[in-house]
Amino acid sequence: MRVLLTGHQGYLGTLMAPLLTEAGHEVTGLDSGLYADCVLGALPAPEPPALAVDLRDVSVDQLTGFDAVVHLAALSNDPLGSLAPEHTYDINHHASTRLARLAKEAGVGRFVYASTCSVYGASGAEDVLDEEAPMKPVTPYAESKVRVEADLVDMADADFVPVSMRNATAFGFSPRLRADIVLNNLVGHALLSNRILVMSDGTPWRPLVHARDIAGAVIAALAAPADTVRAQAFNVGSTGNNVQVRDIAEQVKVAVPEAELVITGETGGDPRSYRVDFTKIGKYLPDFRCAWSVADGAAELVREYRDRGLTQEAFDRRFTRLAVLHDRQAAGTLDATLRPARAD
Repeated sequence: MRVLLTGHQGYLGTLMAPLLTEAGHEVTGLDSGLYADCVLGALPAPEPPALAVDLRDVSVDQLTGFDAVVHLAALSNDPLGSLAPEHTYDINHHASTRLARLAKEAGVGRFVYASTCSVYGASGAEDVLDEEAPMKPVTPYAESKVRVEADLVDMADADFVPVSMRNATAFGFSPRLRADIVLNNLVGHALLSNRILVMSDGTPWRPLVHARDIAGAVIAALAAPADTVRAQAFNVGSTGNNVQVRDIAEQVKVAVPEAELVITGETGGDPRSYRVDFTKIGKYLPDFRCAWSVADGAAELVREYRDRGLTQEAFDRRFTRLAVLHDRQAAGTLDATLRPARAD
């Protein structure tokens, strides 16, 4: 397929673009470049040809000729979404729905949407949650994903095949690193400060999935028969990676044994606690299997952080989404709407 990959210069997109190419697809990127320079070490391969455009400004002409859109681009951070909810809804909801509508108008056949298991939010359920479970988002980020999923179902027809991939919390190394997601963050702190600090009580459940396994799920969704995935949602992850926060911290301790593990419990529990059922994706996308465990990811991160010379300053500023946007606005390279500022 000719695939347009939005957010190709992000944490997931940087890994996904070459993997899509390896799978035989012709990839074009689309990105506004918010995090293009947030790189640790070398990029894995030459980047694909790309459209340098804000998601909110995409035109139908730019989508014409593609067979599929893989839509990753978003403000992908819960604290950032809470700080600027108006931008989160503008970009993550309205611009995403508009992109799908324009893609349909342009004759794009398949639309693979990066949603999140965070839609289950404060489920309060003891059982694992399948795709039919009630969605109870607790952040603007997760709420925006719920809204887009509903919009995509309404757009589906014989010629337009949208599918929502509810990714578990991502982990693992990407040259365009994110340090503000749980495993990546704990490993970084363990190496840089010799402490693994958990401020909650460690009991909340989280489903985790490696960034490369997310790419594998997208590749499977592109290859699946249209009737299998049309207007469907799939939880993306594996049962073995349903873990409690304290379990994640303990795996980091194994990977960085010299670090001190401290669970303070000072912030108490977390309303976002849920375990997820991954039966459906295994049944309907049988070519997809998660290859990475949390332990594998922790070991990979330790190796890459050390080999690529991760520093405290880079960890805190260059690879933390909220800090990057603050710094760019302070420098005048980003305007109030989070678009790259134009030179006078």
